[in-house]
Amino acid sequence: MPIERIDARAKVTGTAIYAAETPVANVAHAVIVGSTAARGRLRSVDTDAARRQPGVLAVLAPGAVPKLPAAPTSGTGNPADRVLQLLQDDKIWYADQPIAVVVADTLERAQHAAALVTAAYDSTPPVAEIDAALGEAYTPEKLAPFGEPATTRGDFDAGLAAAHARITATYTTPVENHNPMEPHATIAVWHGDTKLTLYDATQGIFGVRNKIAKVFGLEPTDVRVIDHYVGGGFGCKGTPWSHVALAALAARAVGRPVKLVVTRPQMFALVGHRPKTVQTLTLGADAAGKLTAIRHTVVSETSRFDQFVEPSALQTRHLYSCPNVITTPQLVKLDIPTPTFQRAPGESTGTYALESAMDELAYALRIDPLELRIRNHSVRDEQDDKPYSSNALLACYQRGAARFGWSRRTASPGSMRDRGTRIGWGMATATYPARMSPSSAIARMRPDGILLVQAGTQDIGTGTYTIMTQIAADAMGIPIEQVRFELGDTAFPETPVSGGSQTAASTGTAVKLAVDKLRDQLIALRQSPDEPWAHVVARSGRPELTAEHKTDKRPDTHSYHSHGATFAEVRIDPDTGEIRVARVVAVYAAGTILNPRTALSQLEGGIVWGIGMALQEHTVRDRRTGRAVTRDLADYHIPVHADIPELDVSFVEEPDPFVNPLGIKGIGELGITGVTAAIANAVYHATGKRVRDLPITLDKLL
Repeated sequence: MPIERIDARAKVTGTAIYAAETPVANVAHAVIVGSTAARGRLRSVDTDAARRQPGVLAVLAPGAVPKLPAAPTSGTGNPADRVLQLLQDDKIWYADQPIAVVVADTLERAQHAAALVTAAYDSTPPVAEIDAALGEAYTPEKLAPFGEPATTRGDFDAGLAAAHARITATYTTPVENHNPMEPHATIAVWHGDTKLTLYDATQGIFGVRNKIAKVFGLEPTDVRVIDHYVGGGFGCKGTPWSHVALAALAARAVGRPVKLVVTRPQMFALVGHRPKTVQTLTLGADAAGKLTAIRHTVVSETSRFDQFVEPSALQTRHLYSCPNVITTPQLVKLDIPTPTFQRAPGESTGTYALESAMDELAYALRIDPLELRIRNHSVRDEQDDKPYSSNALLACYQRGAARFGWSRRTASPGSMRDRGTRIGWGMATATYPARMSPSSAIARMRPDGILLVQAGTQDIGTGTYTIMTQIAADAMGIPIEQVRFELGDTAFPETPVSGGSQTAASTGTAVKLAVDKLRDQLIALRQSPDEPWAHVVARSGRPELTAEHKTDKRPDTHSYHSHGATFAEVRIDPDTGEIRVARVVAVYAAGTILNPRTALSQLEGGIVWGIGMALQEHTVRDRRTGRAVTRDLADYHIPVHADIPELDVSFVEEPDPFVNPLGIKGIGELGITGVTAAIANAVYHATGKRVRDLPITLDKLL
């Protein structure tokens, strides 16, 4: 049912309150001072000039802040236990690491004073690029939270030896940064010494609550986190970063509320990034095009003090039928901030490499790229040896090819032209796990007939307000106008992070089952089939009737995934090398589509991300300083409206009785997967030049 966005009016009229806009009395402003060194130790921090400035309330620096109960200095690889830099020691791990926090009565005064803070270092030149340390790559013991780090199925060497055609190629993806419209921001308000309220821009209020409680030695119930609207997250707001704790530390130091907003340039250092990957794929196939061997080795970067693994080989384990598969993730420790999740972590980078390699194999075999994928379609997850809960990928291929006109494609690279412009047609497979985590919700029927549903989830711009309202209304059988959904408060029932494309499945299921329980209560109390629910509540003698539900972990009986087929057309100027994506056709199978309007918005957004990843996005670091030099939206290029072509997005029906009671799968990240490879494959088809290093820029074609 394509209802309109519940939050649309609030957002376009400016009444939606984001974290930094929360009206808090007597709020002071904090500004982070970053290190100019990327590796070494902090010898001293001179804060005297800053402290003398009008309006300055405090300057926090190492040696001048209290020791915190739990500020670890080494990481476990679990994002929930990420190491924070909280001015507790003199170790410098990366450029722009917080070395001081200035607090003043206005933002302008805090910024001015922060500019006066100077520091001296005992530093050494950083190693900040993965290609300078590939010889130090190691295989991690854990791939938190994604499961086993390395997998082996069958006999790869034997499978490769038996192959009629073989290809080996290395593909690289660059460092990328998230850049949501809303920067990270926190307002910290202490109530005495042991109770804390945080207004935080986050994808996971309970993760923030638990981490900050641990850092300050508080009970989780003594920390309340509120977050009613989020202006995009894409992974960088999935777990708490140092600025959240620094805001709380500053508020405690000055004895009043403190607001800390991370600047756009600081976001390139303080809140994670998509790490660079170097991926080597070896594929073997028999003369009929059936895969006989796959090896996918991924080297990605992480910080020296923590561990984050970009799981780029996850889809390779199951997407295609092959008896002999090896996947190996490796890490290189660098003098950089810790990477983090970024929209479709692993699958976005991994499908680029795998689907580019499949295209290369198709040319080696002289088989149509779409036909090669059809011949190797996996009807069962061969890695986990489980049936798919549903898999309508073949239908996606069929419909996508028909809508795109794939049958009119000529096979030879450079063979399609329009008045001199080179035309390329490429395609790739999209896939993403259909995740689901335990979640909870409470439903309340009030005497005025309004159904109030509450869950401590977040709306990061994906339409959570709308979908949860729709689920509740459908479950109770009442109009949308009689439902009110509230979120973004740890006072509400606990839910998982809004990441991994799991919110609709996880919290939506909890909402449905809570409302089902409440409806059953009301039916049992109703005196006649047509008695309004408001009358039932009034007769009960209670202020409201309530029901709460907490879901359990989903049965591990099936392999749960969404799929899609992406087709792209590029047009390339043969003289300048300018690349334009002319059109994209994408067809997806993602279970039951609750709201086609919001679903299309999510998938189109993912495709836009894929275009940016293919052609534009690249965080460039200065090798001498380890610092990002593309640190604003003038230098870090992302797609704008003029870059986006016609997008033809549709769905195939995919009933799934196993994935969850609603039959739904997440779609927030599915759209980016496959797009980059489809564009890269189209570029090869247009030019005969295989670009294996993203982004694909005109200099690589000339």
